[in-house]
Amino acid sequence: CALAQDPRQIDEEVQRRNRSQSQRYEGTLTVTSAKSRVTQKRWRYERTGSFGDSKAVLRFLEPPEVKGVALLVHNHKERASDQWMWTPELQRDRRIALQDRSTRFFGTDFSFEDLEERDAGQFDYTLLGQEKLDGQMCWKLEARPRQTKRSQYTHSYLWVRQDLYVYVMVEGYKNQELLRRIAYRDYENVKGLWTARFLEVFDTKRQSRTTMKLEKLEYGLPMKDEDFTLQALRRPL
Repeated sequence: CALAQDPRQIDEEVQRRNRSQSQRYEGTLTVTSAKSRVTQKRWRYERTGSFGDSKAVLRFLEPPEVKGVALLVHNHKERASDQWMWTPELQRDRRIALQDRSTRFFGTDFSFEDLEERDAGQFDYTLLGQEKLDGQMCWKLEARPRQTKRSQYTHSYLWVRQDLYVYVMVEGYKNQELLRRIAYRDYENVKGLWTARFLEVFDTKRQSRTTMKLEKLEYGLPMKDEDFTLQALRRPL
């Protein structure tokens, strides 16, 4: 299969199959620190638009001390996303500077950068071979950000399932150091889109991990552009 030989085409196919005009889910996040302290959070995620060029709002629902905290992401195909965070307690929003994208997002192990969509056009690819992960045959790709793409990662390794063209695991490196590993599990076909219902993010520096279960997952809902603005971000829950 010609597609199997070209690493960029493999990742483009992952994106093509992951396309939906809109998506909404609620995520239950369990954060386990290096000292085994466990905290739980819950957020609602909504996005609209085509992959890599979309807009998304992520809003915490629980616990009460983070309720209403929200992140607005405007993804761009040719450059890093624009991001703003709203904190109800302070009654202010702030733009997330590029140099702050590597910091963790509000007590989870996701960094701000991990919450943007990675468009294949912003990376150079190498096919490193094939490996079995979780009993599934995968292509292992290396992705290096192009000059236009500002990233905390010098390169990432992507494991793509050959039967479904979905990620099984993504590892982000800074030179030789592994910074973060994201595993995708429990894939389910929802309206023709194979979606991981369970994610695990491991932060190697902190030795902490965040697991997320996707609930109330829906695709193709009508959404309004005005719900993805700074004004919408400030609306109380």
